[in-house]
Amino acid sequence: MALALIALLLFCAACRVIWREGRRGAGAATAAFFLAALTLGYPAYLAVEAVRLPVLSDISTDVANPPHFSFSKSAVEARNGFQPPGLPARVREAQRSAYPDVEPIVVDLDTDEAFALVLKTANARGWTLVDKRPPGGRSGDGHIDFIDKTLVMGFDDDITVRFKPLPGQTRIDLRSASRYGRHDFGANAKRITAFAEELQSQLDTR
Repeated sequence: MALALIALLLFCAACRVIWREGRRGAGAATAAFFLAALTLGYPAYLAVEAVRLPVLSDISTDVANPPHFSFSKSAVEARNGFQPPGLPARVREAQRSAYPDVEPIVVDLDTDEAFALVLKTANARGWTLVDKRPPGGRSGDGHIDFIDKTLVMGFDDDITVRFKPLPGQTRIDLRSASRYGRHDFGANAKRITAFAEELQSQLDTR
């Protein structure tokens, strides 16, 4: 980034010299400008997002009662001993206005069918299965944990999905949390909305 900034300064200096003295090199200077602009493009985008969005790295479709990550042995081993920390309720409230589209998913399926649909959708998204607990027991709830990788750096992010049976329907809640950094620049909310769109696409093709 420092070199790209220096290149932009040199481009401005080169333009001044070329304009005043009529020297050659306008093409090379322009090419250098575009290379520097491309290098700085993504950091500039992140800077804008950092100002626009709240400082959050853990997003849930249920702000009041977010799903919990599994503490099973297989889940802990898959995460190399890492357990995503929770957020205070007052901090999590900031996501309501920032990400109004992040809402629970309600499907007209029984819980077992919804469970299978989520597994299929997660596979289509390239998520890695960590742990699952099929719906059952007194509550009828189900639970699945996944790991997904960030697009640019390939860091592991953690996802958990909770299933709650409703009359003739199933409510699906997701929680996506970044392992690194206090600010996710909107990545977790985008992951959840992209998953919801993919799940709807899977439903439409049933």
